[in-house]
Amino acid sequence: MNRSFMPAFKTQEELAAIQLAGLQWTVRHAFEGSPFYRQRLTEAGVTPDQIQSLDDLKRLPFVTAQDLRENYPWPLLSVPMTRIVRLHASTGTTGKRKVLVYTAKDIDDWAEMFARCYETAELSREDRVQICVGYGVWTAGVGFQLGCERFGALAIPAGPGNIDLQIQFLIDFQTTVLCCTASMALLLAEEIDRRGIRDRIHVKKVIFGAERSSDAMRLKVKTLTGVDHIFDIPGLTEVYGPGTGLDCTCHTGIHYWADYYILEILNPDTLQPVADGEVGEMVYTTLRKEGAPLIRYRSRDLTRAIPGQCPCGSPLPRHDRIVGRSDDMFIVRGVNIYPSHVDEILSREKGVGSEFQIHLDHYEDGKDYMVLKVEREEGGRPEADAALAAKIERALRKETLVSGKVEIVDYQSLPRTERKAKRVFDHRT
Repeated sequence: MNRSFMPAFKTQEELAAIQLAGLQWTVRHAFEGSPFYRQRLTEAGVTPDQIQSLDDLKRLPFVTAQDLRENYPWPLLSVPMTRIVRLHASTGTTGKRKVLVYTAKDIDDWAEMFARCYETAELSREDRVQICVGYGVWTAGVGFQLGCERFGALAIPAGPGNIDLQIQFLIDFQTTVLCCTASMALLLAEEIDRRGIRDRIHVKKVIFGAERSSDAMRLKVKTLTGVDHIFDIPGLTEVYGPGTGLDCTCHTGIHYWADYYILEILNPDTLQPVADGEVGEMVYTTLRKEGAPLIRYRSRDLTRAIPGQCPCGSPLPRHDRIVGRSDDMFIVRGVNIYPSHVDEILSREKGVGSEFQIHLDHYEDGKDYMVLKVEREEGGRPEADAALAAKIERALRKETLVSGKVEIVDYQSLPRTERKAKRVFDHRT
């Protein structure tokens, strides 16, 4: 009989007991095994014996991406190197990469978490999972494959790019589940539509990772491919990799694996908890991680907690889709704006396609200017562009308090990519 990967706890009291035991173990493990953590905890005046309740979490110091870069190449290492069996690195492009190390148990735990994702998406052992994300030192490809094999479905490690090969695999192997970035899914969906081969494609579920997707993009992928469900999978290299949660088929928020880590959602400026339903920064504390445990790690990812229980009945807590990153914010005329807010505005407008770009310039008059390039929907009428642009400009000014010029461009005229789409182009010096 196939086993379940779901947690054993049924109540929030049981979960709290698991988290407290994991927190106490993590703080002691890090204090005893990591010179970095020992120094950081000592400076904060905290010893492992002082962690007596979950409220004591707030006494612990934060860890940042800068800490990982400054302690390259083995940041947060908390066990002897002889116990390390693998390393992964972030996809960062500035400065030294964030390198994280894994023990055999860490790899096993990650496989269990990821298998839980596939179970949450209601896959079966008969599913065929085409994995179209990067392999190598990145966590993406190997994470998706590790979880798929642990779950027991067929993994098709296609990797990113090469659209002709992806289409061939979809047809020949009768792929039922697609794992990729949102941008890659859009690229494949448009190509399936262009070639007129939808009746030869058997994909029923798509799992998006690595980047935020707009409602317009998700609708376009579903419309062109006929898939039943699109799921969001969060994760970052520092917390094992992708697979730290997934939304169920109710799609009312992402269930996250609170028996493997504690998630705080804090105001990125004050570092205090935000009110229920308010967007804040995701801060992680792992509960079982051996090689490179995390204690209050500031991810810079932004989301909000979703209170209450999911209609599916799961006792696992939920957070919303990740809306962006606190360091993705750009400033125009003294106003803080997130690309996700612009995305949200566009998703509500009829006649708009799924792709957009934000261009920022600084002219000789000393002012900043914002131009928003937005694709017209497929089949849209160019003669309606002026009215649509004016409507978006009004919404943009009302909701961001910044005036910007909107240019409506042809459908599919903005570049497509199999990786994360670039949204903001800052031309200011």
